[in-house]
Amino acid sequence: MAPRILLARHGQTQWSVRGNHTGRTDIPLLDTGREGAKLLGERLHREPWAGLPGVEVRTSPLVRASETCAIAGFGERAEPWDALMEWDYGAYEGLTPAQIRERRPDWLIWRDGVPDGETTAELSARADEVVEWARSADRDVLVFAHGHILRALGARWLGEDVSFGARIRLDPTSLSVLGWAYGLPAMERWNDTGHLDR
Repeated sequence: MAPRILLARHGQTQWSVRGNHTGRTDIPLLDTGREGAKLLGERLHREPWAGLPGVEVRTSPLVRASETCAIAGFGERAEPWDALMEWDYGAYEGLTPAQIRERRPDWLIWRDGVPDGETTAELSARADEVVEWARSADRDVLVFAHGHILRALGARWLGEDVSFGARIRLDPTSLSVLGWAYGLPAMERWNDTGHLDR
């Protein structure tokens, strides 16, 4: 079986609700984020996932991702990995897109990057490291991480430039699956939040 990578974005935080760029600032989950993580875990422990036996699990060490992982029931199986940390937004950390566009009206992070932070090339290299690890053995993997790094992973899994991440929206506590179709890398599932529906 060709290995797949399952992507779980962390639950809601105060900054994700407000739209602040949250890179390396360690913001905890809100109650709604913890509830979303619980629902995601319940989904992954039911069929057809059945708790994902044999799946290798890694998480960003930042608390919003590692707490999502733990609440979802995968904390004891997870290994923290710095490669899964969110984009380092440098001078734009904590700012909203609207605040940034007051300075740079046509700014797009996927094209223009951020000052004093991680370049798109550095982000792409980290995503490639995760993709290489995911494809390195005959097993599926599950990662808990953040919106922009997971979108970068989606782009690089498909062999696209990291800027393709601009076109693949990803909501908090979503589930995505990157796999294969006709022998080529493919998206099997993307931004699935069905477990949050009441």
